[in-house]
This record gives sequence, C-alpha cells and structure tokens, in this order.
Amino acid sequence: MGNCSKTLKKTNPDQNPYSFNPNILNSDQLHRKTAQSDTFNTLLPSPPPTLLPSPAPATATSQLPVVRLYGSPTSPATCYIRFALLYKPVSLVYGPSETSGLGFETPVIQYGSDVISGSSETILRYLDSKFPKPMLLSNWSVYNETMPVVVSATVLQHKSLLWHLERMVRWGEDLAARGGKSKGDPVMGSARMEVKKYGKSYSQVLEVMLEHAQMEEKIVFPVLEREDRGLTKSVNEEHARDLPLMNGIKEDIKTIIVLDSGSSSCADALFSLAARLKSLQEKCKQHFEEEERGILPLMEAAELTQSQQERLLEQCLDVMPSTHSHLLKFFMEGLLPHEAMLYLDLITRCTDKERSGSIYRFLVEEHDGKRNAGKPTMALLLKGKASF
Repeated sequence: MGNCSKTLKKTNPDQNPYSFNPNILNSDQLHRKTAQSDTFNTLLPSPPPTLLPSPAPATATSQLPVVRLYGSPTSPATCYIRFALLYKPVSLVYGPSETSGLGFETPVIQYGSDVISGSSETILRYLDSKFPKPMLLSNWSVYNETMPVVVSATVLQHKSLLWHLERMVRWGEDLAARGGKSKGDPVMGSARMEVKKYGKSYSQVLEVMLEHAQMEEKIVFPVLEREDRGLTKSVNEEHARDLPLMNGIKEDIKTIIVLDSGSSSCADALFSLAARLKSLQEKCKQHFEEEERGILPLMEAAELTQSQQERLLEQCLDVMPSTHSHLLKFFMEGLLPHEAMLYLDLITRCTDKERSGSIYRFLVEEHDGKRNAGKPTMALLLKGKASF
C-alpha cells in the first residue's frame, strides 16, 4: 500500500468528482490516527431487531456526507464495499475504474482529505471509526475464528429466519386486530391486496426455511452422523413434524384472500392464522436454540480442516440456491449490519471465487434496480434494526 501514494495526483475534488487526494493511509497509519476513537476499538452488542423503516425523504440524501468509492465494477471486493456503504449514513458516489488504469489492487474510498485502500477489514474499520452507527465489525469476527465456518453460517441463518418470523407474527396480529380491514395505507393497497402481500412474504420465509432445513439434513448433520451415529435423529424428526404446520399456514393465507374483507369468517380466520404463526415461531425458536446449544457445537470435535470447511460451505450454497439468488436481499434484511457483513465474509471463503463475486454483484445490482425504480433502497431496508 505504501507504493500507492505515487500513483495519486493532487487535485481538487470539487472540480472532479472522481479525483483523489494524496493523503493515503495504510492499515498501520489508520490505526494510529483513530486510536483515540472509542468506536474504533469498542465491540458493540447487537441491538434487537425492528420493523423496517419508512423511506427517507429525498432531501435528506443531499445533506449526508459524501464518500467516494473507486474500483472495478466487476471486482468482488468493490461490490463488497459498495454493499457495506449502503448501511452507513452517507451519500455514495461511485467511480467505476479498472485496476490497470489506477494501479490499485483493492477498492479505494475517499472521504474529505482521507484516501483509504487496503483489505476489506481495513476499509470497514475506517468507516466504523468515521460513522460509528451502525457498526460493521464486531465481536462476531473474533467469535468466528473459533467456530467452524458452516456453523457460523447456520447460526446466522437462524437469526434471519427468527427475525422474519417475528415480523410475520406481528403483522399477522395487526391484521387480526383489524379484522381484515384496510388501514387505507396506499403502500399496502386494499385489504385483499395486503393479505396477498402477506402471503408473498410468508412464501419467501417458507422457501428460505425449507432450504435451510435441507442444508442441515444433507450437509451439516451427515458430518456429525459419521462421528456419532443417531446424534441428529431427533432434530431431523422435528423438521418433519413442523412441515405440515408450515404448509398449512400457506394454505390458510390462500383461503383468507378469497374471503370477504371485514366479514366475521375473515376475522376468525385471521385470528386462527396469527395463532398458528405464533406457534410456528415458538417451535422454530426452541428448535434453533436446541441445535445451537446441543448439536452445532459438536462440529468442532469433527476437526475439519480449513479446506474441508470451505467445501462444506460451497455445498451449503448448492443446497440453498434461492436463498443466495433472488431471495438474498430478503434474507439479508433479517440480519443486523455486522451480521450481514460477516455472512458475506463467510461466502468469501468458498474456493469458487467467481461464485462469491457473483453473489456480491447480485446484491449491489438489485439495490441499484430498486433505487432506480423509486422504491426503498437496500440501505433503508437493511438498517431498520432499532427496536420493536
């Protein structure tokens, strides 16, 4: 990184939005510069999840501090940093540039007179020091060093699913309290349209949940079974027991859609639906806790090598194609910022770098498409984690 300063010219950023300033910081310089900042070295606990926020007014965007990002649009590292910046209260100006033209092998960000390049961790630490909320690095990174990769991914999937189930339960309870009547919210549309949106959201939760169960049954549990036969029999049986309830809820929603909004039969069906969803939430929470407490920790005793862990993770992605393609943004909404970045870090460990790069690019491209369509941006959707 020390040689990078020779490739930069002193220019006025106000004259050229893609210009660089010569104040280059490598990771050692960055650490010394921010050593007095409590946010740089403090690991914050995870706040509780919340409902997604409303879109911020357009005028607020122009008042945010400007951070400029330079890097190849096809680079996984560039897409990773672009995704990270969606969480921060900044206005991002992206300058696509090929490595060969600038002499950098990593993305570069510019904020004021600071120009930062280096590893992804170096850049995230800098962003956390300048914009502490929300934090992108936490004690999860430390915890992950002692935990098998596939276990970390499984626990994060539990977190996302529980958050989405909590959201569905609260939404269902609200529908039941209104007896299926519309609030008149133009975003939701009519009462029937809202129930359809509810059904679509539940279908997404169900698809991720089924892929997650398959991943455990086909990839994670067989490793443990080789070490101790019969060890995962009970958790596999729980997957089978919960399936009728999960599919039954989907059928209930289809029935409610065709009922007359506001009728007594519709109100009764909504109360029944809310109760069944609450039951599913409680079963899943108990099931996940049992796995994390009694089953997943045993993976460490399997003594998998790093390459074996990476192959297992790739197999997990194979078994969960929807979760890591068109449902990826939905899945990420259920994670806190530092959890989402950790999940992407885990994907980076796959031996197939083209796959991890395509996943990063998918996230960024989907964000750009939503933004261009005038809908809530990824930043708004993913930062909604204050409190219920």
